[in-house]
Amino acid sequence: MAFRDDLWAVAEPIYQKTLVHPFVTGLLDATLPDDRFRYYVVQDYRYLQGFSRTLAQIASNAPSDVELQFFASSAANVVDVEHQLHKAFLAGFGMTTADLNLVSPSPTTSGYLDFMRANASDYADGVAAVLACYWIYREVGVTLLRQGSPDARFQRWIHTYGEEAFVETVERLLTIVDHLGEVIGSLGRARFQQLWLRGCQYEWLFFDAAWRTETWSI
Repeated sequence: MAFRDDLWAVAEPIYQKTLVHPFVTGLLDATLPDDRFRYYVVQDYRYLQGFSRTLAQIASNAPSDVELQFFASSAANVVDVEHQLHKAFLAGFGMTTADLNLVSPSPTTSGYLDFMRANASDYADGVAAVLACYWIYREVGVTLLRQGSPDARFQRWIHTYGEEAFVETVERLLTIVDHLGEVIGSLGRARFQQLWLRGCQYEWLFFDAAWRTETWSI
């Protein structure tokens, strides 16, 4: 079995719970309320600001040119592609990116970013910490794309993460992960699995925070 197979086996229960989360099913059947989708878009934009910087840090620690190129280009792609997607959604809400400066990252957004930053100084730990953002989104996107959403906004979101380009990007990352599994040893693989699972938990929590329109309670 490739290392990715071991990782997916332990994360499968979290993924299945993600698929049936009301935020995700609301994207599919177009019942997701506008205020919850707007909350998600705003928080995801704030998240991606930190995520792209984390990818750049991981790139700086990459042990090969192939891995350096992947994470450096991914950091740039987040700013170029995903930020443009969110800007389009924000325009539909009558908001601009300047409005985001007035919105604080939620507890979940802050926690997820802190988790990634705390692990980005070590290459393998950094890869493990960001993997869920790629892999879980790909699996959700591919699954939802098979059915499609009657809401054009939600369908655009689904297409972004289920389309061939993103699928291939994640496949390149999983090739890197499989190689890491061969060189980091048993203790390294155990730690990688632990960080990967925490990332999967944060992905579920990110959808859940949007569903609850989470705020700082104090």
